[in-house]
Amino acid sequence: MADFKVVLSDPQEGISYKIEATGGMAGSLIGKSVGDIIAGDALGFAGYQIAITGATDKTGIPARRDLPGLSRRRLLLANGVGFRPTYNGQRRRMSIRGAEINGDFVQINAKVVEYGEKSLKDYFAPAEEAAAE
Repeated sequence: MADFKVVLSDPQEGISYKIEATGGMAGSLIGKSVGDIIAGDALGFAGYQIAITGATDKTGIPARRDLPGLSRRRLLLANGVGFRPTYNGQRRRMSIRGAEINGDFVQINAKVVEYGEKSLKDYFAPAEEAAAE
């Protein structure tokens, strides 16, 4: 089974949290696509709705939302995910992944769309207090 690093952003607080997704938690992410909204219960956050905003595979190649499937492709890009031009009109052929998440991905970026009753700080505070002691 694949293991993922999930970077969960909280737009209200402006804070990002790192989650190690292993086992069943990682299994719930496989087959989803960039742009999908998933229930926060899959990551252990009851009542939350989480949107997958991006991902990166084991070689650092980003996933692009508008590409179906899960394979790598070499595309001629003028801007957007995977390439930022340095001068006007610049284009470059770059490797980009499809939007579907599989075991080759290492990091998944996500953000909170809908909040639950318990705040994210409460979920992450006990781990920080135990580490401080």
